[in-house]
Amino acid sequence: MSSALVCASHSPLMYCWAREPECHAVVEQLFVTRAAQIRAWVPQLVIIFGPDHFNGFFLRLMPPFCAGTRCVAAADIGGFPGALDVPEAEALDCIAAARLADVDLAASYAMTVDHGFSQALHRLLGGLDTYPTIPIFINGIAPPFVPFRRSRLLGAAVGRYAATLGKRVLFIASGGMSHNPTRYYPDIGTGTASVMDWQIHGELATSMTSADWLYRLDAMHREGAAMLAQGTRTRADLKLNPEIDGQFLQIVTSPQLDRVDALDPTLLVAQAGIGILELHTWIAAAAAHQAAGGPPPIIDHYTEALEYGIAFGMAHSQPP
Repeated sequence: MSSALVCASHSPLMYCWAREPECHAVVEQLFVTRAAQIRAWVPQLVIIFGPDHFNGFFLRLMPPFCAGTRCVAAADIGGFPGALDVPEAEALDCIAAARLADVDLAASYAMTVDHGFSQALHRLLGGLDTYPTIPIFINGIAPPFVPFRRSRLLGAAVGRYAATLGKRVLFIASGGMSHNPTRYYPDIGTGTASVMDWQIHGELATSMTSADWLYRLDAMHREGAAMLAQGTRTRADLKLNPEIDGQFLQIVTSPQLDRVDALDPTLLVAQAGIGILELHTWIAAAAAHQAAGGPPPIIDHYTEALEYGIAFGMAHSQPP
């Protein structure tokens, strides 16, 4: 068995920016380079850890972790709709292995994901169904927040399972780094009545449909991109925090991933925005890669990409 790892930020604004970021050419080339390496390696299984932004998981029932045995991606802005090629038997075995390792990994037979998964799959793999893929959701948007230790243990359990398969396994983490998209996804109780209805009930909401929600996201992200270009939405609004991001990068690229256990999610949100919690996916994927025998990743790039609405980061670890 051999494993590879790619951790990368995502953002809807990467597809609707109003002013090209200085880092844009570098970021685009990074994705091209990583995609070419993946194609040459030909993974036999992909396991992706990603978040959701109230497109598939809602407050009426918000698990900390959930793996899909069948999965489709929504047509949200910055995302790519379609069905993933999920190997159901292996997904169920992965869930069982995590539970035997004392990690409560939920199962979904009808999982919906959004750009938090589909953007990375599209950019790195060329499509959602290019390779057999197990999607694993981590709640990084709604309190009570998941302790980082739990995501590390989840990843380690998944990595130990992957090591038993005798396959080339690619672990992908999609999310982060510091950013604060509460303009689009309001904190609980702070949005309008219709938005709160959707965040709680999703497709069962009575005041907003899925089409309404997707239209709202599209319009607001395009408006937000213009605000960033005009200066009416600022770095402070986004809570970009290179110091916090740097702490994470130091941990993720070291063998001592358990250093993340001491971090306080609530404090980090106050310092670096709710989007910083998407780095749960990086911790889980790095722990999985480590448990499968892979070396720590190296940092490809980090920058405050204001026009993307995020601090952008990418790291990777190629198989030996």
